[in-house]
Amino acid sequence: MKKKGRGISSIGYCTGFYGGGDPNQAEVKLNMDGSFELLIGTTDLGQGAKTSFMQVAAEVLDVPIESFTVENSDTDFAPFCMGAFASRAMFIGGNAVIAAATDLKEKIKAYAAPMLESTPDKVEMADNKVFVKDNPEKSLGMGDIGGASTFGGGYLVGSGFYRPDGPYQMDAETGEMSSLAAAAFACAIVDVEVDTETGVVEVKNAVHAYELGKAISPLICKGQINGGTAMGIGMALTESAHPYWPSIDHAVDSFGDYVIATAADMPPEDTFAMVEVPHPDGPYGAKGFCEMSANAQIPAIASAIHDAIGVWITEWPIPPESVLRALAAKES
Repeated sequence: MKKKGRGISSIGYCTGFYGGGDPNQAEVKLNMDGSFELLIGTTDLGQGAKTSFMQVAAEVLDVPIESFTVENSDTDFAPFCMGAFASRAMFIGGNAVIAAATDLKEKIKAYAAPMLESTPDKVEMADNKVFVKDNPEKSLGMGDIGGASTFGGGYLVGSGFYRPDGPYQMDAETGEMSSLAAAAFACAIVDVEVDTETGVVEVKNAVHAYELGKAISPLICKGQINGGTAMGIGMALTESAHPYWPSIDHAVDSFGDYVIATAADMPPEDTFAMVEVPHPDGPYGAKGFCEMSANAQIPAIASAIHDAIGVWITEWPIPPESVLRALAAKES
């Protein structure tokens, strides 16, 4: 017999590491051809950090994103980054990029001012050029400034640093501090179908929403949610978050033993929303949320299984044998 159930969950997720020690650095350089090079220490694990950082820098400088390249391949020369974890890349790293791009913007204006026969306070930068505020026709392109600075000895590079300030800092006497840079939130409603003869659980429908501050790149965020949904289903039903439990004898050797969710396991109906409530300290209001996209589905699925068969299963994952054991215990 197949029984249907619906479950709901609501979660909060801490993004960023402990405020007293979570710095990032960034550098943005103007090249001789008018292109820009962004140097960061953040590893792009597939979360789209490179693209999002380029978007942020391009917004500050008001230049095309296509004019950027990103370099983060070598820790010997990359600016410092605490790491790509805790969904901190956009919040901490993005603010560092803003600081670096802002620094470069002021340096470009200062360097271009004499070339425009003006002063830095009367120079503006927009639309991929620098111009005199009262006389916009008097302007220079990024290639003009990049070439002049390269051959004229003016190495134009902006540097930036960010670490959460204010209430996030550690109290020197008590050691008290906040454990996060920002909090993101999500909720999920999941419909499942449980086969009481085989114990197999199928996720039929998922409706979920994520409050992520500001979606710097909506397409990347959508992709992250799709991937997070698959991971959440996997952790709920097939993947052990502790593969060595209860002993190392149970360790798996390959993906033939460790079953991950695939496109075939995605719910036929999957609807999600991104709710934007800009964070006052986030880069253009953004928060980190990537890891959170895999969390809300797990308790929602467990709740839906309970709704279907009337038994709470509180250990993950919940494979067919766990369902059958729970049903047998219920009957006995």
